[in-house]
Amino acid sequence: MNKRFASVVVASAGLLSLMSGTALADTAPPSPEQSCEGVKLTGALPAPPAGMAVVQDVTIGKDCKPVTGPVQYVPASSGKAAAKGALAAAPRGAAAAGRQFRSWNEMFDCCNIRMTGLYTTSTWSSADGRITTAATEARHEWNREPWDAGWSLKSSDKKDDCTNDCATVTTQANAEFTYKGIFDVTGKWYANTHHSNVKLNPDSTATCTFDVELRHTFIGWNWRRGCE
Repeated sequence: MNKRFASVVVASAGLLSLMSGTALADTAPPSPEQSCEGVKLTGALPAPPAGMAVVQDVTIGKDCKPVTGPVQYVPASSGKAAAKGALAAAPRGAAAAGRQFRSWNEMFDCCNIRMTGLYTTSTWSSADGRITTAATEARHEWNREPWDAGWSLKSSDKKDDCTNDCATVTTQANAEFTYKGIFDVTGKWYANTHHSNVKLNPDSTATCTFDVELRHTFIGWNWRRGCE
């Protein structure tokens, strides 16, 4: 089988702002004409304006070349973000009066079924130009098949570089998913690894950087990412 390799950087740092249920995902080992191996996608999303979410899609196109969709603004907690269940509750113990910021990092198949996803929710408070307290929680979602098969969470971790009296706060969340089911009974063909980094600032702004590594993909898979 011919194997293709793709690697792309999808960056939008120059812009003012930038994006489970049970079902059968289209994940069958593809033909050589549909196969991409060793795909890595990455991109940075500045915080959207207050009350807005910013979303962006990247599609694995022909010849394994990523096709970057347009930057779209939608009302916060609605539009694409809410429709895909990407939003999580505020972190436990976070200051109620603090700023809240959410991010999502998802892979969908060509039939619009979410396969894997990594989500963060951050809340922080500031005073005198510093972050007084901050808390971030990470959440994971993956698609299962009715016969106890499909995608699984293999490992996950989250690290905060500071949580109290900080100049800035950076949180790194990671999640590795594997697949074993009707479309690949060996469990060796598919693996999605998500990385989300969130930087919180004392002026209530934030920045997100996302990465996803895909062992194999179908042509037509979609990476969806965003923040609000």
